[in-house]
Amino acid sequence: MKITEQPSKYRHLEKMTVEELTANINNEDKIVPLAIEKALPQLNKLINSIVQKLKAGGRLFYLGAGSGGRLSVLDAIELPTTFGVSAEMVQPILAGGVEWLIEAREEMEDDRDGGWKMLQERKVSDKDIVLGITASGSTPFVVESLRQCRLHGITTGCLTSNHSTEAAAEADLPVEVITGPEFLSGSTRMKCGTAQKMIFDMISTTVMIQLGRVLDNRMVHVKLINDKITDRAVKILMEQSGMKDYADAKTVLLKYGSVKEALDHTETTGK
Repeated sequence: MKITEQPSKYRHLEKMTVEELTANINNEDKIVPLAIEKALPQLNKLINSIVQKLKAGGRLFYLGAGSGGRLSVLDAIELPTTFGVSAEMVQPILAGGVEWLIEAREEMEDDRDGGWKMLQERKVSDKDIVLGITASGSTPFVVESLRQCRLHGITTGCLTSNHSTEAAAEADLPVEVITGPEFLSGSTRMKCGTAQKMIFDMISTTVMIQLGRVLDNRMVHVKLINDKITDRAVKILMEQSGMKDYADAKTVLLKYGSVKEALDHTETTGK
């Protein structure tokens, strides 16, 4: 039996109090970062490959179904705003389509041909890298897509929560994060989902830093989409340039559209 399908070590959940339930779930969640730590060597290899592909003009495709696929969509849609990159650079491929993000179509994870068809529609090539996301490691939508990618010379990775899975066998760069049986037996939206969210944060943030989209620890390419972010960007520009007047810094920022562009076109005056 797959680890993700093993029964919970906690019995009779319906008899637990709220306090018992939250304490036990919290204790299980503490396992997640330690499981990720063990997988860091695999994860680092994957990230280095992603960086190389994107630096050469390729794209990263997150490809998944269920909770993991939906979490990858959430990660991908944040990147254009946070790092000022094209939405083409990191693209989610979700079983059934991203339009079903809210209303899950779990039956689509059994569509063996769907993922590869969607990748072909995006004109996937050997310049790109595809990351398959499947907690079980056996989701047909993901496994068949990875197999087709391998046949066509496309670099692949996978993120799973079981050992020696079908997905790992088809991936060039497998990442196995073993979080153990879920608190609610088989509910991989819990620890597996938590691990996936943390790993997507690691992948996208590390990749964007490596691509030069961060200066010091600041989001200098952030898109000015609302007052809060614009205010933050003005303060970053003042900090990095030495400008003292908020209104002047805002004028310069809005002229060039990003902190990085403003810094590149404005001398550090210290005034």
